[in-house]
Amino acid sequence: MTNEKESTFLVTHVESDSAVLKDVHDGQVHTLGSNPGLAVDDAVEATVAPDPPLEVTYQVIEVDERRSLSIDRSDEPPTVQERELAADLQPGELAREPRAGVGEIHVLCPPEGGTEDAVDDVLEDREGTLSRAARLGVNRVEIRSEPRVLSVRYLP
Repeated sequence: MTNEKESTFLVTHVESDSAVLKDVHDGQVHTLGSNPGLAVDDAVEATVAPDPPLEVTYQVIEVDERRSLSIDRSDEPPTVQERELAADLQPGELAREPRAGVGEIHVLCPPEGGTEDAVDDVLEDREGTLSRAARLGVNRVEIRSEPRVLSVRYLP
């Protein structure tokens, strides 16, 4: 019986001889006993299995897809649709809207004077934000804001 696991992983740490993968669905962390050329912030759809005999590290058995993820703050303001979504929210509430095609838009209505702090929170939670991007199958995250409107756009 094999302990192979097929999933989507976010590469959270790399060294020349190892890498750390986080399963974006269940949060389980897998330390690789070697680095097959992965880079931090890669999303990898792969199959991993424990290294024998101790099974404390893992190896990549197969990579189905690999893509680089990015997160950036845009100088563009939120769109009309995003402003309309925010207008219906109470401070601290979140709305999720599917994008046409691939991805999602998350709109948050931060409390008065709290928009910059909310943007900083999203940027500081890089691992959580990029894990969500990997789960959604997108390549980039764009953050747009104006007072009382924060838009986190998960884009192909």
